[in-house]
Amino acid sequence: MIDRRTFLALLAAAASSRPAGAQTAVPFSHDWLVDLARAKAKEDYAPRPLIPEGWRNLDYDQFQHIWFNGQKAFWTGTNRPLRLDLFTAGLFVQRPAAIHLVEGGQAQTLPYDLSLFDTTDQFPDLPVDETMGYAGIRLRAALNRPDIFEEFMVFQGASYFRAIGKGQTYGISARGLALRTGDPAGEEFPDFTDFWVEAPEPDASEFTVHALLDGPSVTGAYRFDISPGLPSRVVVSATLFPRVDLTHVGLGALTSMFLFDETNRHRFDDFRPAVYDSEGLLIVNGNGERLWRPLANHANLEVSAFIDDGPQGFGLMQRDRDPESFADLEAHYEARPSLWITPEGDWGPGAVELVEIPADREIYDNIVAYWRPSEVMSAGAQYSFGYRMEWGDDPIGLPDVARVINTRIGKGFDQIKTVVAIDFAPHAAFDDPLDGLDVLVRGTSGEVSAGVLQRNPGTGGVRLNFSFLPGDARIIEFRAQLLRADRSVTEVWLYRWTA
Repeated sequence: MIDRRTFLALLAAAASSRPAGAQTAVPFSHDWLVDLARAKAKEDYAPRPLIPEGWRNLDYDQFQHIWFNGQKAFWTGTNRPLRLDLFTAGLFVQRPAAIHLVEGGQAQTLPYDLSLFDTTDQFPDLPVDETMGYAGIRLRAALNRPDIFEEFMVFQGASYFRAIGKGQTYGISARGLALRTGDPAGEEFPDFTDFWVEAPEPDASEFTVHALLDGPSVTGAYRFDISPGLPSRVVVSATLFPRVDLTHVGLGALTSMFLFDETNRHRFDDFRPAVYDSEGLLIVNGNGERLWRPLANHANLEVSAFIDDGPQGFGLMQRDRDPESFADLEAHYEARPSLWITPEGDWGPGAVELVEIPADREIYDNIVAYWRPSEVMSAGAQYSFGYRMEWGDDPIGLPDVARVINTRIGKGFDQIKTVVAIDFAPHAAFDDPLDGLDVLVRGTSGEVSAGVLQRNPGTGGVRLNFSFLPGDARIIEFRAQLLRADRSVTEVWLYRWTA
């Protein structure tokens, strides 16, 4: 534990993101950050000050006329394997974060410096005072060539951050913490108010960022150990201090976009066959069962809970890597990363919760998934948890069953019944005759036909078809899987159909 005099001095240094000049280095450690989060939780929440009004009033087009000068990135011209860029506050981020560089256990706060940014002659002349600051950070490393530093991770806005695997483009995002997502009373978005970026050694392949979380209901100390590549891996360690009892918490929170695919294509007049950053929720539950839930864009807000105890992992996946599946030569949805969460330790009872929000345009992130613990996080207590993240393709090392590669839903030949076609990828389980497989298809309402299994020459795997008549049902929960000798040989396909 640090003494009170030192703690108060560091608290003052950490609280200001707008120093007037170069700052004196002060001691830093993650233990100190935990102490800081604990102390702040005992105080009333105080939001950071707003930046000057002119910066807040910039419109989107104006904000495109200012950007960070990459040649001025921190550690440029050194043999360190990391470059650090900054984002200016303004437009969407109006309460800045403090950025600190750490070397040799000493932290130094970066003052706001407008000269780090380039602008066009169309960018307005705006005031810079003690309230001005940065919106977040961007990390770059030599991923393909030793002389070219490419970005692979960004922290910006609330507790949001995102990363990509080598060769991919940004899509899905993550959050340090989700609070009351989908609740009628409204969601809370705590902020990463401070970042401490450790200066890497010349031979480092892993980079470390620390962050302080602060919001009306909770504070927290976070550590991110980051290894870029394919996949890019991030190990998250967090300690939370609730100010109030937290009854609806989301750990390992993921945010993505799903507009349409073969399940709801008829609703969108679009030249492209599909538009989404993520196509499905994958879960390996505490029993080792692989669950696959295709995402949906419903007419109303839908919240699904997959009850579990000690989950092995979950994530939002982008499985289709064929550019022609999207036919978008600019967005490149086929290059968006999947994101897989592996809990460290036993997360106990709870549920993977999926929130699907109606959307009519692809600019909206309308999908949220996270782990919701059953137990309340009590005010005044301390909670620590950790998890590993993989930003890339489908995770490896999961139970060996045939995965779902596509789901199609629409009217059949008679234009009365609705047909569901589920394609499973090629797998050794299909080498033997298909009549040795047991087909399980269930629906909670309506008239559901028996499943029909066929080999699919287009994929090399098999297709499971069934049809249904909903009747008066407004919601039907479906479950389908293939078994051999009472053992599942496929992922368990789950879907919520809504009228």
